[in-house]
Amino acid sequence: MKPFGQEFEFARLLGFQLVERGDGRCTMAIDIQPARHFSPQGAAHGGVAYSLADTAMGGALTSMLGDEQWCATLEIKFNYHVRVGEGRLTCEAEVLHCGKRIANVDARLYQEGRLVSSANGNFAIFAAPAAA
Repeated sequence: MKPFGQEFEFARLLGFQLVERGDGRCTMAIDIQPARHFSPQGAAHGGVAYSLADTAMGGALTSMLGDEQWCATLEIKFNYHVRVGEGRLTCEAEVLHCGKRIANVDARLYQEGRLVSSANGNFAIFAAPAAA
């Protein structure tokens, strides 16, 4: 399986942590900090949760792909259920279907055991570009 997470600068910049990954599943987390992640309204910016879900969903899918394959997000339907405050936010992603060119991936985000957001997305699967 390809490595994932630690070498991904965007994930490191936001503070994402890879919890576990394999067999079409990926769990990632972030410790939400008010000074770093909050919007002016006093809650975590929605883009933080969305980015965590997108990254975990990609991690779930790439755990199933060969080294010669890449994926890219085509679209994600994201639902915000309740406010995300300070503390650990965890995302559990799972591949629901993986075809030759398109995969469907589901994600659930939890804070303190409470479902705070959910997502479902479609991802393109394609040949990795030749190494330069």
